[in-house]
Amino acid sequence: MIQKKISKEEVNELPLGQFEGEIILVETDEQIQEAADELSRHSLIGFDTETRPSFRKGVQYQVSLLQLATSEVAYLFRLHQIGLPLSIKRILESKRIVKIGAAVLDDLRGLKKISVGFQPNSFFDLNDELKKVGFHNVGVRNLSAMVLEVRISKSEQVSNWEAPELTEKQMLYAATDAWVCLEVYKKLQYQGYLDDLFNK
Repeated sequence: MIQKKISKEEVNELPLGQFEGEIILVETDEQIQEAADELSRHSLIGFDTETRPSFRKGVQYQVSLLQLATSEVAYLFRLHQIGLPLSIKRILESKRIVKIGAAVLDDLRGLKKISVGFQPNSFFDLNDELKKVGFHNVGVRNLSAMVLEVRISKSEQVSNWEAPELTEKQMLYAATDAWVCLEVYKKLQYQGYLDDLFNK
């Protein structure tokens, strides 16, 4: 039985969990093509973005990183360097491939700013949808705790996502965030918690 409410204290008592698959930092045309080919083979992928935090009023940065994950591989696209590649944009616009994230509206707004004419399709927002089926607490950290029974680290959230080189910790954090969304969805779907959403 998956609980639908959790306290901060309960989350903090759980063991730390993180993505343990392969993490690929996508920076070359060849890597972009390989990522697009692999992601296109899946009908469900985890999705997230990271933006360099601004600590000054009125200063905002564009999306720095796009994370797309399968259960085995997480691809990290350094958008501030390579833009949003056409082959990846097609995946985000594909109706066939469901992209699963949490609070995706802001992410999509950010992507629209860097890709003219971007038309996202088939995004599943865990935060919005799970409230409809009775979850009191949402957000990646709470959902990971309730559904997967792990605590995920948020320590890198406000780090510099436009640094010349991303640290191992940053890459692991970014990969985990996208992968966790996919795993939460898959477990809830398998156990029937999403049936009411799809049987309407």
